[in-house]
Amino acid sequence: MAIAEVARTAPLTTALIPINHRKPPVPNSIYYFSRPLCRNISVNASSESVSRRTATRRAVSFLLAASFSGLTKFLIDPLPCWSEPTTKQGFVELPDSGGVKALDLRIGDGDIPVDGDKVAIHYYGRLAAKQGWRFDSTYDHKDATGEPIPFEFILGSGKVISGIESAVRSMRTGGIRRIIVPPSEGYQSTFQEPIPPNFFDRQRLFTTIFNPTRLANGEGSTLGTLIFDIELVSLRH
Repeated sequence: MAIAEVARTAPLTTALIPINHRKPPVPNSIYYFSRPLCRNISVNASSESVSRRTATRRAVSFLLAASFSGLTKFLIDPLPCWSEPTTKQGFVELPDSGGVKALDLRIGDGDIPVDGDKVAIHYYGRLAAKQGWRFDSTYDHKDATGEPIPFEFILGSGKVISGIESAVRSMRTGGIRRIIVPPSEGYQSTFQEPIPPNFFDRQRLFTTIFNPTRLANGEGSTLGTLIFDIELVSLRH
């Protein structure tokens, strides 16, 4: 089952990412915003049309305000929503990971990879900065038939950012895990994989993470923090 099909309501994080970086769990219909606004409004015969107009104005005002606060991306083109985690715990720090935190959205029932295995994963990669901007997704990489192409790598090769390797090492095939990767376990250079194939996404990603002025101002811990949703599709010993 694809990552995007896991379902509808798991939180992006639980207090591990600043509140302004969390994805609001909202549908992309303006009608959604008018319904709760109407709950406390009288809908008798004499005021129903006025109430509807008021709710619509409020909904439009909300969207206009959101466009200036960087939320429009989430309202119009939201990332996939998720199911409740299959375990009751929240994010936990993975052992010997350098501070990578993980939340299992689905526990796999297959094998656990070891170093030297060739693993295939699907992922959504986002920045904690820039309102959770999605910089890459394997579901955007299609073959000739239109099927998404998983990302493959040799576990332990060092070619992939450490945070992903740490997360995959303790997953079972078929599992889906959300991870928060601190800068020290994320991109240390522009040659580490996964690398967005789109030139403009790649430039935006690396100019954000390695911005010398903002790094000098002590913003490295914000700029370099990554969020990945990973599905371990398969492995080969």
